Amino acid sequence: MTVRTILIAALTAAGALGVPMIAAAETARPAMSADPAGDAANQAAVESLYRAFAANDGATIGGLLAPDLVWMEAEGHPYADRNPYNGPGAVFEGVFGRIGAEYTGFTVTPVTFVASGDRVVALGRYSGTNQATGEALDAQFAHVFTVSGGKITRFQQYTDTAQWVDVTTPD
Repeated sequence: MTVRTILIAALTAAGALGVPMIAAAETARPAMSADPAGDAANQAAVESLYRAFAANDGATIGGLLAPDLVWMEAEGHPYADRNPYNGPGAVFEGVFGRIGAEYTGFTVTPVTFVASGDRVVALGRYSGTNQATGEALDAQFAHVFTVSGGKITRFQQYTDTAQWVDVTTPD
């Protein structure tokens, strides 16, 4: 069955059931969070993390990460070799420490945030120059955070891993 066939069947069924087409489309929307204040608080915690990254404020970064943090770099990423990173110490050493040693002018710039329940998604870009190769990184990212009690308990990265590998690999 093609996607077109499935869509036609769904629209036909909705019409046959007497469901107005706008109502059928609205039922496909994701549910709104039951706790908008909680969503805002969780998003604020993640935004604070990015501000701390920009200020190179390790104490604030550490304070936002839960002791039982589970951090996952994207599959195929050069720093995924130690996945999962368990606890802030592992992340500071295995991710942040390596970025600091290998890149100059490294930035993490979030552009969009989407919060729902205990999850916050940040969309943005990485940039910096790899010191060993002199090549510039300019890669999109999607970060998925789980937040509990104002602390980040889980992190999953999605990014252009091919670009990361290319930038870190000498020609």
